[in-house]
Parts: sequence; structure tokens; C-alpha cells
Amino acid sequence: MPTPLNQSVADSALLTNSLPLGLLRAFVQSDAADHGITPQLLAELRILARTPGLLVACNYGGTLCEAEGVSTETLPLGSAAVALRALAALPNTHAAVISGRSLRDLAAVSRLPAEVHLVGSYGAEFDMAFAYGIPLATELLLQQAAMALNEAVGFEKGISIERKPVAVGVHTRPATPAVAAKVTRQAEEIARELGLFFMVDGSVLDLSVVEPAKDAALEQLRTRLGASAALFAGDADSDEHAIGTLRGPDLGLHVGPGETVADHRLPHPESFAKVLAILFELRRAWLFGEDAVGLERHSMIGNGTSTALLTPEAKICWMSHPLPDSGSLFAHILGGDPAGHFSVEPLKASQVLGQRYVDNTMIVETRWADVAVTDYLEPAPDGITSLVRVLSGTGMARIVFAPRPDYATAPFSMEIRGGELHVVGTSEPIILSAPGVDFTITSDGKHGTATAEVSLAHGAVVLNLRCGDTEPATADPAGEPGRRAAVAQHSRQWVRELQLPGMKPSLVRRSALVLKSLVHEPTGAVLAAPTTSLPEGIGGTRNWDYRYCWLRDGSMTVNALVDLGSTDEADGFLRWLGRILDNAPGPEWLHPLYSVTGAPLSTEAIIESLPGYAGSRPVRIGNAADHQVQLDVFGPIAELIHGLGERRGSLPDAHWKLMEQMAAAVLARWHEPDHGIWEARRAPRHHVYTKVMCWVTLDRAVRTAVRHGRPAGAGWEDTANTIRAEVLREGWDDSAASYTVAYDNPDLDAAVLHIGLSGLLDVRDQRFVDTVTAVERELRVGPTVFRYRYDDGLPGLEGGFHICTTWLIEAYLAVGRLDDALELFNQLVALFGPTGLLPEEYDPGTETHLGNHPQAYSHLGFIRCARLLDSYLASVEEE
Repeated sequence: MPTPLNQSVADSALLTNSLPLGLLRAFVQSDAADHGITPQLLAELRILARTPGLLVACNYGGTLCEAEGVSTETLPLGSAAVALRALAALPNTHAAVISGRSLRDLAAVSRLPAEVHLVGSYGAEFDMAFAYGIPLATELLLQQAAMALNEAVGFEKGISIERKPVAVGVHTRPATPAVAAKVTRQAEEIARELGLFFMVDGSVLDLSVVEPAKDAALEQLRTRLGASAALFAGDADSDEHAIGTLRGPDLGLHVGPGETVADHRLPHPESFAKVLAILFELRRAWLFGEDAVGLERHSMIGNGTSTALLTPEAKICWMSHPLPDSGSLFAHILGGDPAGHFSVEPLKASQVLGQRYVDNTMIVETRWADVAVTDYLEPAPDGITSLVRVLSGTGMARIVFAPRPDYATAPFSMEIRGGELHVVGTSEPIILSAPGVDFTITSDGKHGTATAEVSLAHGAVVLNLRCGDTEPATADPAGEPGRRAAVAQHSRQWVRELQLPGMKPSLVRRSALVLKSLVHEPTGAVLAAPTTSLPEGIGGTRNWDYRYCWLRDGSMTVNALVDLGSTDEADGFLRWLGRILDNAPGPEWLHPLYSVTGAPLSTEAIIESLPGYAGSRPVRIGNAADHQVQLDVFGPIAELIHGLGERRGSLPDAHWKLMEQMAAAVLARWHEPDHGIWEARRAPRHHVYTKVMCWVTLDRAVRTAVRHGRPAGAGWEDTANTIRAEVLREGWDDSAASYTVAYDNPDLDAAVLHIGLSGLLDVRDQRFVDTVTAVERELRVGPTVFRYRYDDGLPGLEGGFHICTTWLIEAYLAVGRLDDALELFNQLVALFGPTGLLPEEYDPGTETHLGNHPQAYSHLGFIRCARLLDSYLASVEEE
């Protein structure tokens, strides 16, 4: 939570990224302008606020407070001190005061908390021990200087002399200007005679044995604290040395009159206090995120090639192009407005009345009292993304088009060409066709933003964003209804052919459409989720990129669609897998995941400039799980081939070849340890779930061979029996009274439910019943089931996994606990978002939805449970 500030600082809270540009501009032109806070300074503060490690340092008297004072005087810091303390309390943010005062004096009069680093004696004094290590010769020299000053100027009215560890100070503030000038000349002469350094720091004259070293002190603090950027503010000549070291995103400020090398000047310390307050608010917003919209409240649109996410207020907050794992065009969900968005809202502020999917489609409608927006992605040639937004109603609407290519790192400009907006300077064409819309373009020097206000009273306004198309199709408003009808008809025809269960058919239908949208039709690959880095724990580091095709997840996704009667997706996925195997050294060397093109992933990277959803860092691109050994992946593929063959009653040669390859992979490697289904980033183990899936591979291969008259491979059945016997023997743990995560390990794991769900162990066996009880007791919390509770080598916490919840529902049914299965199923249903989508996880403690969204696992697990419950209830009725 943000640190409370006093009123002056609270006023500056207006300057956060979440505010409209007009309000920000109004502040700059009024209050901020009076303080020397220019639009350029604000822009640089915003950049500075988004650096990974920030150091905010300044002088004391004349910068942080109005006057230098004397050693016994406590100077009022007021709002500046509050803001400095607030900055120091933020993560990865450090504050420091580098003063000419002695460190003891500085600590006594500033009364700043320990979180603020204090450096005295012009940068020489970092700790109190410094004063006790002064050589005798230095003490004698300073004593001589003090005597000379007392004799020469000590009698002057308004003059006081102060001993410091390495200097003698002369305070001139109470003296008249004439006396101050006279004393300054005499003190400088004494310094020259004694070989001392002479510094003028406002109304303080210092005769020092050490050269001013605020520059070295700033560099030392940067290194010690690991700061990637710094702000330094000062008012004295000695501060110019520190300001002169600034570079890159650093920011230098000079407070008050006088010559300076700083790029910005503030009139007085009160202005600097306001800058600190602004910086605090900007950095807090970046670190902790703006008021994050619940993940489950986002809706997804998709067309089999591209996907995009919308907030409940119809803001396009996530979209990438041209591939799912390409750089983002809009990443608001990970970084607020600066990360890119495409917004439509009523000009007259009003509440959203509702958001819904048009029946049996992935078309989304959002309504206000007098404005409505309809969003969809229309089919387009491979490599082209076509987003259509239709504005209708009777009122006025505001449009804000703020693309930020490549995670907001790529600079660009915008041009208006007739009825089109052209994004200029990007690697691929990005054109927004908007006939009749009069846009105004602004730029922050790196990115352009287009805004417009339109009246809808005379008809709908059609916006068509096309990325990658050198010859964009016309967005003739008269032709848009036909295009939309064609999109809807295609979706509805597919839904009509599904075989839906009687249990929650509308949610099953929506889940099927979600899974269909996660299929990348040009390649056949299937996304685990359309997003990256949506956190498994708010503020945590478990933020992963799921915009890839895991062999396990992809197989399970298309298998769920096969169960509903749609098999084309399975055919496409298996063709995709076949192409990968054609280029692999052997099936046993398959990676756990690939890009949709079938290419291995690049190295996992971090986008430092994005603060993450609700401040959850880091934002990751790529996935290091690509380099893990996950030997369970062959099982879901074998189950898919087996199930598809059962449904059709036939088995193509290409599918049988894949089955043989999966079996060969298991024969080659089943005995090895691996990283497991959950991709724990620690040493491989003999995971029980992995062994079960190796058994599944061979079991389904044998059953498929028998069913379709194919020759079973040598050793398939014998090895399956060997694996089964080993799992039943080694996987059981007496202390846990359950099958556990790995051999010789008592930790529980929800995935071991598959020991019975897969058929390896009879579900009537007491060991399976006990395993269900153990998972329920140790891993279920209310409406959710956690994967495990053991240390997986990663920091932070996570929520319960919806896929694990569906496994427990299935296990309840398997052991005859229908009431428990129905209760947990209904609790899961209650967690669906308002438009019928589910992210990956749920935290029952905070009632927060977590993880990438929407998640294929969550929806495919729900579909399976709905089907099983429907079948179970039907069988009970027959009895």
C-alpha cells in the first residue's frame, strides 16, 4: 500500500500515469508551472520512475529545507521529508542526503529515518567512526584555522564559527550582506594561507582539509546500492560536482539561483518537495501497478490466429502481432497506459451497464447508457491481424489509440492520411482505418497517441486496425455488418456441431470457444494461454510466459474438443507435432514446449521497463522450461491418438507412426528422473506423475494396436507392467498414507491423483481412496486445490490451480463421492468471470484470481468434469 503523505504530497498524487492527459496538462500549466515543473521535467521524471533500481539523493540545507542553519538548529523539512521517507520505503528505491555538515550534526538536525542514507562532510563521512580517525596533524591544522578565524572575523555581528571533523565552518546567515562579503574574503584568504579547501555552501563558508567529494560519494552510493539510475538535487557549488556525474536516465536538479550544469532548475526547496512527491507517486504506480482489474473480469477475442484481451470498460489491454509470442502492441495489463492501449468510452462519464459475448461467438459487446462498442478479430491472411471495433449509440464517444509496439520499447510516430492513421517507423505496417473520425496526434518524443471525439447520433463508427497488411481492406461502414455476420455464422456453425453435456452447457460452450480460440489454425499448435507474466501471486516473481505450445497442454486441449465432437483441431495439432518430429534427432528428445511455428524457444528474458500486473515483477518473455526434461509429455499425446481413434473408429498411418514414436521415447527414457509436470526449477527426480504418464503411453499404444489391428512394438506390454509395478511399489509413502510427488519423498502432489484416474491403479483400491483423502486434506482449501505445498526452489507463494480442482472432482466421482464432486464443481462454477472465462489459479485467502488468462488447463478440466458428471448422473438415473 502507498505510504500516507501530508496534504502537499497528497496533492501531487494527481500526477500518476492513471490520470487523463488533460488533467496532467492542467496541473503542468498551473500549479506545477509555478514550481518550475515543466512538461519536459515531468516526462523525465516518468522515465526515471520506471528504472529498476533508483537512488534519490540531495543536499540538505537550501535544497531539502529553506536555510542552512547552524549545528544546533533543527530545520523544518515538512513535506520534503515525508516524500523522501516515502520514496525510501518503496522497493528497489533508495534515498540519501549528501551534506557539507558533519554526519553527527546532519543526523541530529535532520531527524531522517535510518532508511535514508546520510553522508556528511561534503561526501567524505559515511559513518560516525570517521570523526574518530582524524590524524593529530589534521586536528592541529583545523585548530589553527579556527583560531585564525576567531581572531579575524569572530567578533563580527551575526557570525558564528563551528568545528567539524575535517573543516571549520563559518555561518553568515544572520549577518548583513556587507559583513558576509567581508567575512567571505577574509575566510578565503585564511584558507589559502593554511592550504585548506574553501567552499561556499549558501550562507556557510567551509575551510576543509578534504576536497569536496559529493561526486565520489554519489558514485559510491550507486555502486553499493545497485542503483541503475539516480536523481541528484542541490543548490551549492559543491553539488555541481555530483550533478556533473549524472548520465543516461539520471536527472539533475538545481534549486535556487546560481550557475549550474543541471538541465532543470527549481525556484526553491518547496518546489523540490513537490518533485519528490510527484516522483513518489509515479514510482509507486509503476512498482505496484494501477488499480488492477481482476483477471477473471477480462474478456478475450480471437480468430484462430490472433487474440486480444479487453477490460470490462472495453479497453484493449493486451494484443501481440504477428505471432502469439511476438512483441505486444498493447500491454496495458502489464504496465498501465504507458504500455499501450486502445480505449473507447463515453464522453459523458457513466458506468458500464454490461459486457457480454454475442451468443456462440467470440464477439464482445460492451454497453453504457448511450454508447456501445462491439469488438472482434476477423479472419485475415496469415501474418495479418485485423481488429474491428464498432461504436454505436446516441451519445458522444472518446477514442484513444495508443499503440506501444514491442512491449513499449520501440519508438514510432503517427501520421494522418485521409481516413487512416499510419504508425510510422515500425518493422511492419500498422494502420487504423477510421472513416469520418478526426484524430488529434500528440507525442511524448518516443511514442504517438491519437485521440478523437465522435458523435454516434448519425450512425455507427467503424474502426479497423490492421497490422502487417500493406494493402489494408476498406473499412466501409456499410459493409461491416456483413463481415461481422460472417464471423458470427462461422462460429455458430462450429458450436452447433458440438455434443454438449446437460451439465452447465452454456459454460461448456464458452469454454469450448475459448479452447478453439487458443488453437493457432495456420500451424495447428495450441497456446497454453494468450498472455505472459500474469502473476501466480500478486507482487511475486512467479510470472511466466504461456504463449507457447506445451505438448502436454496442447494434447489435452484438443482432446477435450474431441470429446465434444470436434476433431479438426486434433488433426491439426498432430500434423504440427509430426513436422517437429521430422526435424528432431529422435522422439525421446522432444522439448516440453515449442513456439507455434515449431521452433525451440529463445532464452528467457525480462522486460525491465514493464512493472507487471499489479506491480508483479518480473515480466518474462520466453520460458526456461523449454530446457527441462519432462518425460510425462508422451502420455497425453498417446491418450489423444487413442481417443481420436476410438471416436472415429479408424486410425491413419500418420497417427499410428506418432504412437510408435511416443512408445519408443518412453522405452528409451522412462527410467530417468525428470523435472516433472510442474517444472520445478531444481534437480530432476523420479516423479510419480511422470512414471504414470510413461505407463499411459505404453498402455494406450497396446490398446490402440489391438483395436485397430496394428502390430504392438516389442517390449511395450512388458515395460508397461514393469513401470506399473515400480510406481505402485516406490510411489507409496507410509508416513503420508498416500502416493506422493516422487519416490522416497513424503510430499503430496495433486497430480498423483492420476495414478487412479489414468487406470494404472483400480479406483476401488484402498491406496487410491487414501490418496484422494490425503490430497483433499492437505491441498484443498475451500473451492480450490493447490498443486503442492513443498519447496519448489522458487520464491513466493501461488494460488490453487483450477486444473487440480477438476482432478479432485474427477477423483471424487471415481471413488463414488458424488455429493462432494457436485459441491466442489459448483464452487468452481462460481469462480468463473462475468463473461465465462477462467484464469489459471485462485487464492482462497484473498479471493483473488491469479495466473495467465484465460488458461487452457482451467477450461479443458471444466469441460471434462461437466461431461463426467453428466454421464455419472445419467447412469445413476438408469439404475
